[in-house]
Formats: sequence, C-alpha cells, structure tokens
Amino acid sequence: MRKALILAAGNGSRLKSYLHDIPKPLIPVEGMPILRRVILSARRAGISHFVITVGDQAGMIREYFARDPVPGVTLQWIRNDEPEKGNGVSALKARDALTEPFLLLMADHLFEPETARALLGQPFSDEDVILAVDRKLDQIFDIEDATKVQVRGDRITDIGKELGQYQAVDTGMFLCSPALFDALEASLVDGDATLTDGMRYLARRGRLRAFDIGEATWCDIDTPQAVQYAERCLKKKAIGIR
Repeated sequence: MRKALILAAGNGSRLKSYLHDIPKPLIPVEGMPILRRVILSARRAGISHFVITVGDQAGMIREYFARDPVPGVTLQWIRNDEPEKGNGVSALKARDALTEPFLLLMADHLFEPETARALLGQPFSDEDVILAVDRKLDQIFDIEDATKVQVRGDRITDIGKELGQYQAVDTGMFLCSPALFDALEASLVDGDATLTDGMRYLARRGRLRAFDIGEATWCDIDTPQAVQYAERCLKKKAIGIR
C-alpha cells in the first residue's frame, strides 16, 4: 500500500485571526507548513502517492508545492467546490482515484511516522476501516473538541464529539478500503456528510476497528492554542518530522 488521501479542503474558521489569508494547510508550525509535515511523516511511513482534496484556496496550496516540491512523492490534486457540505463529501470526491486500500489523513493532524507505519501493518479486511485511537484520555489536548470513540474489544461501536461515555478519541488517521466510499454515500443527507457520519455507519455494522496508538503523540491543529501546543511538542521532539 503506497497511497494516502489527505483531506485539505476545510477553511479553518477557528484560525481566521491567525491565518492572515494563508490557507490553513500552509500554516507554518515550527517553520514548516502543516500539510508538508503531514506528507513528510507519511512518506517516512512508506507512502509515495498522495491524493489531496482542496477547496477554495487550492491555487495557493498547489503553487506552494510547485515552487517547493516534496522529493520522492507524487501529489494528485482534487478540487472540492463544496467544502461546506462536510469532509465526508471531500473524501467522496476522491473515490475514482482510490480503488485499492489507502491511508486516510487530515491536513491539520500531526502524527508520528511510526504510528502510520504500524497502522499500515495491521491485518486488514476489504470490508473494514481501521481508526487509530488514543486511550490516553488524561493527556488529550482540548478533549472537549475531540471526536470521542466507544470501543468494545477491537471494535468501535459509536463515534462522535457529543458522546457522554467513551474509552478513546479519534486521532484523524484511518486505514481504509474503498468500502469507505460506499459508507459515506449511504450517509449523505441532502448531499451533506461528515467523515464521522460514515464512520458511525460502519461502526453500527461492526466494520469499524480500533488501533490503539499506545504512547505515541499526535495533534489536531484547529485553534491558535493548538498551534502553540504542536510547536511545544515539536521542540520536545515528541511528534512528527523535526
């Protein structure tokens, strides 16, 4: 498996005061754009081809990578002109480009390459999706905003930000078969769908597995405070590409 899908079409509404007209995927974290860090970490885990869905600021993002390409990888860009319909719709835009199992990543989630490599090595069914989860609940940055996960054995039984009882949180990293797209299609309501909608659909059918990241570090960069947290992690060499 050498392909990854990165969802990068969001507008970063909670970072508007921080962005200064920079697309969210290009926000520098310790001097390097978030999206570049994601690509480099995944490349170290063995990914060489990236399908990236982008939104209204696609031109600026593509221009950046044209000026400063990442060695050893190919980037395939897919435009989503309807990012307001949910990140599940962004994923669906890439359906034709991903006909074999792939790694699904968020453009604003930093992670350790070793975590992605371990996830890629998991036994895998063509009907399942595996979500990397973090059980270190007392160490989660901004847990109120995190997507919570109910786990029974190795199966996820429910997922969502509003869950009252949960055993782990969603790290934004998934090992997917193309069956993900069928789940997202089935989850559309008036043309809208989030990735969580698709995951909930799979969970209710016993097809969403949990992969515990153990002591590994990750970060969801949605606010200026999260940017600062990620930079502290990088300085401590606790996450991602240094």
